[in-house]
Amino acid sequence: MIRPKILMRLIHINWVMMFHGLDEIVLKTHLFRPIRYIAFLSPNYWTSNSREPRGARIRKTLEDLGPIYVKFGQTLSTRKDLLPEDIAEELVKLQDKVPPFSAETARKIIEQQLGQSIEEAFAEFDPQPLASASVAQVHTATLHTGEKVIVKVLRPDIEDKIHSDVGLLYELARLAERFWSDARRLRAMEIVAEFEKTILDELDLVREASNASAIRANFKNSEMLYIPEIHWPLTRRKVLVMERIYGIPVGDIDALRKGNADFKKLAERGVEIFFTQVFRDNFFHADMHPGNIFVQLPDKYLAVDFGIVGSLSSSDQRYLAENFLAFFNHDYRKVAQMHIESGWVPATTRVEEFEAAIRSVCEPIFEKPLKDISFGLLLLRLFQTARRFDMVVQPQLVLLQKTLLNIEGLGRQLYPDLDLWQTAKPFLENWFKERVGPGKKIKELLAKFPEITEQIPEVPGLVFQALQSAAHMQQQLQQQQKDMLELRKQLKRNNTRTLRAILSAAVLIAAAIMMQSPLLGGEWRGCPPRGGAQPTSYMAWGDRQKAIHHIEQRLIGEIYDF
Repeated sequence: MIRPKILMRLIHINWVMMFHGLDEIVLKTHLFRPIRYIAFLSPNYWTSNSREPRGARIRKTLEDLGPIYVKFGQTLSTRKDLLPEDIAEELVKLQDKVPPFSAETARKIIEQQLGQSIEEAFAEFDPQPLASASVAQVHTATLHTGEKVIVKVLRPDIEDKIHSDVGLLYELARLAERFWSDARRLRAMEIVAEFEKTILDELDLVREASNASAIRANFKNSEMLYIPEIHWPLTRRKVLVMERIYGIPVGDIDALRKGNADFKKLAERGVEIFFTQVFRDNFFHADMHPGNIFVQLPDKYLAVDFGIVGSLSSSDQRYLAENFLAFFNHDYRKVAQMHIESGWVPATTRVEEFEAAIRSVCEPIFEKPLKDISFGLLLLRLFQTARRFDMVVQPQLVLLQKTLLNIEGLGRQLYPDLDLWQTAKPFLENWFKERVGPGKKIKELLAKFPEITEQIPEVPGLVFQALQSAAHMQQQLQQQQKDMLELRKQLKRNNTRTLRAILSAAVLIAAAIMMQSPLLGGEWRGCPPRGGAQPTSYMAWGDRQKAIHHIEQRLIGEIYDF
């Protein structure tokens, strides 16, 4: 049963879509299909914005629906190869041109967070936003020390809107898992949980500042990437103050051409930065859409907005690296085996069949320039193949997949002829050598050398203790061997006595039966024979009873002796 709040949100979403002239989408859904003809009676149907281009209508719909939908549009905007050109061009505007909130609201939030007035905090403050995105907007300012900074301010009431939309996503995921078998394989609920964690982390600007500082430290003195410095004294949960940078937006190809940018080097460095963050640092910028990336001519990147970052476990890192290298080397058998060993596909899957399916998807994409390869289509085909083998999607890798798509989008814009495989393969091979080669082991040994030197004086005592323990253990083993030998002898004696007792008991019982039998000694006294004649030979009743009692005592004695 859908909760009333969720139902109202679904109705609101459909109403917004219809308001912006997307009636053809709404009225084709299963919910509204039976009543689609009633829409002709609505005045809004005839006065809607359907005369605007469809790209503009889709963009405005996403803007009105809220931050989560804007995030979705931002991700799609990096994949112009997967969208019609008119829609892709409109979605690009979602990267940093979301309608801003008022300067008065921004001033109020800043002063409330800092506990001081704008004039006390800054020498200059521009009320006109420099950029406005789905979660926050940015103003320029100057500190009293003369430093140029940007001031990032969280949107008002953003938490309530996101919690509401995340609740809707959970409800949709729950319904999908209930009525759609593929949703259970895709682990829709876990993916929504991963998205919830990511988007909620983005609402804490102190966390974002910490992420920026960590990546800045990882790329200190780097020629590839520059991260602006955080101004911590004026950074709060809803306000972030950071060094202002000056660069050309990576999506402004015309400006980059005029500045003689090195497109080939930029494209290669983009791939190298991604793999360095994922495998060397295990901490990567997971929101690399063009609105967050700038270029310092001719070939250096500047990055901002670190609200969404990702990391992987050591096993995930190694697993991904091995998969990438196996793909690059066309070793599809290894890819199939790793999927089965990791539990991503059932253990009953036939390796040969899975290998053939992966080869049919991946082989056609190699030895082609990037402009002829679509990762979107590749992932789509891989998911279709995975469905045949009941492959389980790993939610922790969703951010990585999203970032890889962003990197591909940037590469297409900058240098379509980039060979992604040849750029990434040497990096991964070097990473493996550093990770599992002799050099890595020597580094680990040297890192532990101070600890080892501290324990060297204790080595003789430890050796003496070890020798004593070994001698004591030898004595214990010898004693145990003697005990086992004695136990075997005792068991042998017991077995002999048991056999003798059983044989003696059998003989005595047989003798008792024979003595009581009328066929062997005549009949009992007091029981005259037939015809009145007295027996010529018989055992008296008392003598017979004494013999039986004697046999019983012998039998009991044999049993007790046993």
